[in-house]
Amino acid sequence: MAVTFYVLAENQQSIENELSDSPAHFALACQLCANFYRANQRVFVYTASQQDAELIDQLLWQFDADSFVPHNLSGEGPARGAPVEISWQPPRQSRQILINLANEIPAFASRFTDIIEFVPSQAAAKAQARERYKQYRQSGITPATVNAD
Repeated sequence: MAVTFYVLAENQQSIENELSDSPAHFALACQLCANFYRANQRVFVYTASQQDAELIDQLLWQFDADSFVPHNLSGEGPARGAPVEISWQPPRQSRQILINLANEIPAFASRFTDIIEFVPSQAAAKAQARERYKQYRQSGITPATVNAD
């Protein structure tokens, strides 16, 4: 299992759009979903709440038609699910990549070959990310870090 933490810069706190003032790491998660989709990877986006899952769903709908990312909330869409599934509950389908937007490592994380985590610039969220990083290290995994500029 490979774990990658995307570290956001201090000035990357939120994005403003028609819907709301969304956390910057949510926008980055959506862009990563698009990249993984174009690479024929199946992605599960795990959120802390139904509200967050619905926000990710809405952000993905804002992509231009020529860069659309087929996605659905868990339990919706086709029988095997779209290439990108979003939920605040454990996944129903087997996927390769977990994008974790929750504050803790989900119990089912070991089912994935690749895990994407974020280090937002806000102090509380940064502390939670550091704790997840330590937990991965304690389980024998050395996460990679990437600066998200």
